[in-house]
Order: sequence, then C-alpha cells, then structure tokens
Amino acid sequence: MDKEILEIKGYSKTYGEGKKACDDVNLTVRSGDIYGFIGHNGAGKSTTIRAVVGVLDFDEGDIYIDGHSVKDEPVECKRITAYIPDNPDLYENLTGIQYLSFVADVFGISEADRTARIRDYAERFEITDALGDLISSYSHGMKQKLAIISALIHEPRLMVLDEPFVGLDPKASFTLKQIMHEICGRGTAIFFSTHVLDVAEKLCNKVAIIKQGRIIASGTMEELTHGQSLEEVFLEAVNE
Repeated sequence: MDKEILEIKGYSKTYGEGKKACDDVNLTVRSGDIYGFIGHNGAGKSTTIRAVVGVLDFDEGDIYIDGHSVKDEPVECKRITAYIPDNPDLYENLTGIQYLSFVADVFGISEADRTARIRDYAERFEITDALGDLISSYSHGMKQKLAIISALIHEPRLMVLDEPFVGLDPKASFTLKQIMHEICGRGTAIFFSTHVLDVAEKLCNKVAIIKQGRIIASGTMEELTHGQSLEEVFLEAVNE
C-alpha cells in the first residue's frame, strides 16, 4: 500500500498584523505521487513549501515527513527530504563537482554511490564538462541543473520543488520529467509548485489548488478535471 510521505495537517501561517498567508491547509502526498501545487502569485504556495522543508516556522497545525514532525524532528525530516527553491542559492566559489561532493558528504553518501549518481545525472543534464568550473561562471539554467543533481544525490524519500522548470531549456525540462517519473516509480514522493498548468496536467497524478492561503480544490487529476483541462478547472475555481 502507498505510504503517506508528506502530511500537512491544519497548517496555518500568520504574518505581522494578523495577516494569514496560509489558513488550515491539509493535504497528503503518498509514495509514488507527483503532486502539483498550483495557485496565483501570493496564494501561499512558497510559504507552504518553505514550512514543509523547515526554513519557515508556523503557528498552527503540524507537518509530517515519513511520520516525523517538522517541528519536533527537523533533522530526521531534512535527512530524507530534498528541496529545490525557485532561485537556487549555491556556493559560487566552489566548482560544480566540489559542490556536489559537499552535498554528498553532508548526507553520508559513499564514494561509489556518489560517483555513479553524479556521472549519470551530469551526463543526462549535459553538464559533465562544466563540473570543473566555478559555479559563479554558470548560467541560471546550469545552476538549476546542478541544484537538481544535488537534490537527487542522496535518493530522498520526498522531493519538494518550487517552480522547478523555470530557467530550464526544453531538453532539460524533458529530462527532469523523465527522472521524476523514474524516482516516483521507486517510491519517492514529489511535491512541487508550478505556474505551467499544461505541464502539471501531463505530469501529475494529483493536484491541489490554493487561493488566498486556503486549499479550494484537491484530488486526483481525474477527480478534478472530469474531461475539462486543468487550466479551465483552475480558472473556474479561483474565480468563484
């Protein structure tokens, strides 16, 4: 049976002057899910994602990753989670291979495993020849590719991605989609935000729509669309 990898229960986040950025958010991502999280700018997507990965505290509810509380067991949660923000902030004074080796060291990945994984993913994203160069010389797209490889290197149980396709060329986007399907086939869960609704419709098996900090629709792609496009469903939902 599919296991609950990410459980968000009654999550709320309030900023200064009582403004609720997120209000009673509830959703569950199971192993093998590619779960899309969609909404307008300012709807609460990034706020929720940053709470899930432990970089933003929150007021109410709790978030569990593979049964571990983000509040009470943050290190356990980080050990099995990978996070790619919408604008990865990498150590630009390192070379690509130094950065990947640093990440592998943090997660205790063996030399054999890290070498095989770096070789595989670097070839697929076509940045092998650039791994010896300083990250400061990389384009935005190359930095995005390096961030993706660093997230995959420890084979996380949960991958959390904020607008992962921004800055990627079409071939790299296709490669990332392939890899997402592959790792979910091995039991990883993926939770990601995107503005590109046709990508979400083709890639995700489940989706949640957030508006003004509240989930207004969620479920399998089939349950939500009923023969309509995801774009039509989204526009109807947010305009109600």
